[in-house]
Order: sequence, then C-alpha cells, then structure tokens
Amino acid sequence: MSGAAPRRPVRMCVRCDRITDSPVLVSVVHQNSGPGWSVYACPGCAPCLPPVPDVFELWERGPGEE
Repeated sequence: MSGAAPRRPVRMCVRCDRITDSPVLVSVVHQNSGPGWSVYACPGCAPCLPPVPDVFELWERGPGEE
C-alpha cells in the first residue's frame, strides 16, 4: 500500500462540535492515573480559545497566585 495517500486525522471541534480534518491541538488534559487526552478545535475556532497555561508555571506560583 505504498501508493495510497495517508489518512488525515479527523477530530471534533471542542467549540462548534463540527468534525474537521484539519484539527488544531488546543489543550491536553492530564490525569492522575490512566492516560490523559487531547482537546482539538477546527482552524476557525482555535484562535478564539484562550492559551493553555504551562502547568509547571502554575505549580511554581502556588495556589491563589495569579
């Protein structure tokens, strides 16, 4: 199957709930046990979502510090 085109990923947008074949990774959800998951948006909705904070920066700041 070397001549076949690779399949593009298909994901649902977290904002508009539409299926997109051009997903943009907008967040990663971490778990204490078990695998986490990725959150995707379509290219049109991705700029509307807030940037994901760096979890290590939040850890260094401590609770209640912004």
